[in-house]
Amino acid sequence: MTTFATGAVRVSVPATSANLGPGFDALGLALDLRDRLEAEVIGSGLVVEVDGVGSDDVPLDERHLVVRAMRAAFDELGVQPPGLRLSCVNVIPHARGLGSSSAAIVAGVWLARELVAGGRLLLGDEGLLDLAARIEGHPDNVAPALLGGFVIAGQDPDGTFYAVPSEVDPRIDAVVFVPPEAVSTEMARGLLPKEVPHADAAANAGRAALLVAALGGRPEELWRATADRLHQEYRRPAMPASLDLVDALRADRVPAIVSGAGPTVLAFTDTTDGLLARCPEGWTALQLGIDSRGAVAW
Repeated sequence: MTTFATGAVRVSVPATSANLGPGFDALGLALDLRDRLEAEVIGSGLVVEVDGVGSDDVPLDERHLVVRAMRAAFDELGVQPPGLRLSCVNVIPHARGLGSSSAAIVAGVWLARELVAGGRLLLGDEGLLDLAARIEGHPDNVAPALLGGFVIAGQDPDGTFYAVPSEVDPRIDAVVFVPPEAVSTEMARGLLPKEVPHADAAANAGRAALLVAALGGRPEELWRATADRLHQEYRRPAMPASLDLVDALRADRVPAIVSGAGPTVLAFTDTTDGLLARCPEGWTALQLGIDSRGAVAW
């Protein structure tokens, strides 16, 4: 008979930035901006409490993304609890390209596993990554949300998801410029062509390889390494102000990119001198470190 943990379990999960310019659907980075969640098994029913980002508009029932991820994990573990209480304190902006949905999914599968006695034996870390990536549809955000740091992720032809952590030079930080308007991932993906020129694909392959080296210890190469020809320009109609900011920063040799599907702009830096002042009016600028911890109890 399966037993559940007594009392609440807690997890904090970082924001993430995917693509990082040329690494479309492959490269992801965890950032020091964390949602905190708590869950426990109760006698019956479902109670969902949300503070912070999304408190006014996310569903407080079985449609909540964390709850859906928890249910999927419980199914993998072969058990559903009689009732659940979930409490979320959210700071990651929603629909801004900072991995809020991946943070929710990773939090959900992590919490569910911790609530089941022996859950870590039944669902190991590889299984947790696989489940989170299946729920999200791709691993580039969920992998750094789960593992922390800089991660190269993908899917083998047999459907197996993989995630390989790589080093980040401690001199590297990031500044994110978050616009007030949201852009859905579905809309941003819908603007991408089904085919791209071979020369563009080759250029991005080279830049993505260089980006691994640049983040690992050659930050002077970040401007060159973050150039993209596969996805950012195609998305300009959905986020013209974001691409204008990327263009302006890159013209001054700042390694700036669209974070994930946008519209947030991320700039790599080893200093914030003058960079925060480049924030457009009405936007929010945040200096964030690279978070090496991934999903952790708090």
